[in-house]
Amino acid sequence: MPEGRRKDGGECLSLMKTPLLTMLVLVAFAANSVLCRLALGGATIDAASFTSIRLVSGAFALLFITALVSKSFPLLRRRVKFVPAVLLFLYAAAFSFAYTGLTTGTGALILFGSVQATMLLAALRSGERPHPFEWAGLALALAGLVYLVLPGLAAPPLVSSAFMAVAGISWGLYSLRGRGAQDPLADTTNNFVLALPLAFAVNLITHGGAHVSTAGVVLAVVSGALASGVGYVVWYAALRGLTATRAATVQLPVPVLAALGGVIFMSENVSLRLLVAATVILGGVALALLGRAQTAHAKTA
Repeated sequence: MPEGRRKDGGECLSLMKTPLLTMLVLVAFAANSVLCRLALGGATIDAASFTSIRLVSGAFALLFITALVSKSFPLLRRRVKFVPAVLLFLYAAAFSFAYTGLTTGTGALILFGSVQATMLLAALRSGERPHPFEWAGLALALAGLVYLVLPGLAAPPLVSSAFMAVAGISWGLYSLRGRGAQDPLADTTNNFVLALPLAFAVNLITHGGAHVSTAGVVLAVVSGALASGVGYVVWYAALRGLTATRAATVQLPVPVLAALGGVIFMSENVSLRLLVAATVILGGVALALLGRAQTAHAKTA
């Protein structure tokens, strides 16, 4: 690897270790869950419209920032990549439709449980020799997700849970691809712009159920421009210096922050099932990370 690239990655990783920047990223991720649930849980806007306004707002915010920084339109100066844009759209659309039936904390837990499982499986698939703790931790995390959505009085709706799992898998794959980004701002801008036609297509398909209000539009704009657009640029930049395991680790506190936001802003109750599932899922991921750390230590010893 060229020396310049190692230096850039090290600088990004150093920034991620800055407490303030790390907290901003975590808050942005949790804020998306809170803002989406506020809008869709209160029926202030439909899921398709929320997705489109969120992506449009993010695209405009990123284009504005790009114009200030580089004074050029990124799509005109680089090879277009459609796969990250499709993954971004799948995440955003499934995320919105899922939150029509999930509480903030439950949605965030399914989302980031799926994200972490996807990223850890990708790390294993890349040829890394797994530690027994990694297998045990991954199995425990998946068992926690299964327990959360098992039929029962406290179980979240299955369809909404499936949508959120799709969102988590898409975000995990999007994050893995983002680790190779050389220009995070331009790449993220491209992804938002290219995802718009797909979002508009969903609007056309579901136009019969469309409804918007001022409150719903404001929540979607804030989610798109700030929590998504700006937040994802910081995340994409950080990913250049992060392994798949470290990227999963950084996101561990997000479900807790999102659940706290749901309690504060929407007076949502935290069920016993959610608490048990959260403990099992996060504990499983932590166990897998411990195994990964021991494997890395053995290699360097």
